[in-house]
Amino acid sequence: MAGDTIRVLVAKPGLDGHDRGAKVVARALRDAGMEVIYTGIRQTPEMIVETALQEDVDVVGLSILSGAHLELFPPIIEGLKQKGLGDVIVVAGGIIPEEDRPALKQMGIEGIFGPGTSTSDIIEFIKKAYAERQGRT
Repeated sequence: MAGDTIRVLVAKPGLDGHDRGAKVVARALRDAGMEVIYTGIRQTPEMIVETALQEDVDVVGLSILSGAHLELFPPIIEGLKQKGLGDVIVVAGGIIPEEDRPALKQMGIEGIFGPGTSTSDIIEFIKKAYAERQGRT
């Protein structure tokens, strides 16, 4: 994790082609002073991990509407760990049922944001998590 500019990868894993929410969040993060890399739609877990590695990101934001989060998120988390990126903050947004959230938290997803979450809440969560990682709480 480098410098004071938070580098965020916003990714759309799986076959879901709806990316309006991801683009809104990406723009809000950028407007909040973060450096944002947006992968576009239909990314494999391997592609997301490789982009996170190549772009040296501090945060990976996963946007999912397809319901495949329990299938797609574990290989992303595991891939990040295997590439030495286990300290990267991982957040998720989209259609994620309440009953799936404990399993996602247990696997390492730190923040989960559903429909209607304000972008300011997402920004503040990321800033706080980043500051904690940097030892500046």
